[in-house]
Amino acid sequence: MATRTSNNNSCAICGVPLDAEYFDVSGFVGRGPAVEPFDTETTKGVKDFDVQLPGPIPGRGEQVTLASFQLHPQYCGALTYFSQYTDIYTGDNTKILTPGFEWIITQNGKPIFPYTRLESILNPWGYNCLPVAVRLDENAKIEFILRNRSISNLDKYPIKAFAGRIMGRYWYNEIFGGRNVR
Repeated sequence: MATRTSNNNSCAICGVPLDAEYFDVSGFVGRGPAVEPFDTETTKGVKDFDVQLPGPIPGRGEQVTLASFQLHPQYCGALTYFSQYTDIYTGDNTKILTPGFEWIITQNGKPIFPYTRLESILNPWGYNCLPVAVRLDENAKIEFILRNRSISNLDKYPIKAFAGRIMGRYWYNEIFGGRNVR
């Protein structure tokens, strides 16, 4: 009878390989003092630091990807946290609603349930987010999307800046060529 052993390189509690890497990606859109700290006009003559200003908030019926991460081929992973930001929430923590806008987290272009059509801030930026545990498929692309469903006049809309952040881990999947010792 042959004895089979394997190199168990995983956490005994969660099963994630011990050599797993982290990802932490964020992005933002909008205008205002909170997102334009290096604007030469507001800093009174300070040289431009070549900081790229954020893009505009998407118009009605449009969407923008706030954060995106592509796993390598033959790598799997897990989304562990996400966080959301609006400039109006920073001034008043009761302003969690984002009427007319929705937040969506997708994997390979498909919404991840239950993080579809979120219309409020669930995990505020700068606070300890509630952890999530979403398994990511091999070579998955994960995106945090902001969609404008119904706001036409952005000049009168109270929220002037949005941001999103996704965090997680990824690791080589031994199914694609891992080594078993026999």
